Amino acid sequence: MTAPRRSDGTRAAILTAARERFAADGFERATIRAIAADANIDPSLVMRYYGNKEKLFAAAAEFDLRLPDMALVPADRHGAVLVEHFLDRWAGDETLLALIRAAVSHEAAAERMRTIFAAQVGPVAARLAPDPATAATRAGLIATQILGFALCRFVLRLPPIVALDRDAAVAWLAPTVQRYLHDTPGH
Repeated sequence: MTAPRRSDGTRAAILTAARERFAADGFERATIRAIAADANIDPSLVMRYYGNKEKLFAAAAEFDLRLPDMALVPADRHGAVLVEHFLDRWAGDETLLALIRAAVSHEAAAERMRTIFAAQVGPVAARLAPDPATAATRAGLIATQILGFALCRFVLRLPPIVALDRDAAVAWLAPTVQRYLHDTPGH
């Protein structure tokens, strides 16, 4: 077994600092100098390992939604389980918060968010939808609910949305996500 290289620790420190800084400041206001200061390293090391802020953001924004295995979930609970899962992921990881903040003003971040949802939610929708040809539309509609709620709760901090407890949020969102997964349009 090989010992970890010192550069592995530096890279990890940079990514941790970048995720926190992008989450706190958004893409536009986060700087390489601030990220380097947060990681207690020289800014030249950030540039050495990642090249520029866009590449650093792309590395920091690698994100696995860790979606649950929906095959193990009763069909009538699919919407609730997905909403519960997303609420837990949003509350437990600053990377998603950084992504949504950055995505509203920076095209690379928006593209990263699109890719994450298409690559990870799309296959779930394809497996569960009555017509797999509608999977991309269904995944996009699910994203409208999940991302819209996250934007209003965690970024804009709309008081009625922030005030919702987890159960109330699930109760409001789950039926819509359930419909997007299983219903035929217009029915």
